[in-house]
Amino acid sequence: MLERVKANPKITIKTPYTLEDSSGDKTLEQLKLKNVKTGAIEPLSAAGLFLAIGHEPNTGLFKGILNLDDVGYLKTDGNTRTNIEGVFAAGDCVDHTYRQAITAAGQGCMAAIQAERWLAEHP
Repeated sequence: MLERVKANPKITIKTPYTLEDSSGDKTLEQLKLKNVKTGAIEPLSAAGLFLAIGHEPNTGLFKGILNLDDVGYLKTDGNTRTNIEGVFAAGDCVDHTYRQAITAAGQGCMAAIQAERWLAEHP
């Protein structure tokens, strides 16, 4: 996918920048980008934006505590339960396939309901 992006003349890859702001009247018109090395703010005219955040789950703090798979995602029983009783996981740190906000929201709801039931059983 990266090679396809690099080969497309309509796409500009900007690294090492972070998005500071976006603006436009009714549609996106301009971005303000910050160069993380120099701190300089740079305006960029844009009608569209894809902001990539990476594909590695941010689960390092659980290593050695919760079970992780070979890629680093938290392992659950399919119903958000982890290997530790009373600890539930949901969303991007569990989902290999979709990693989307709606998946995280749905699983977060599942985990909240399960946590509430667990707490009721363990006063």
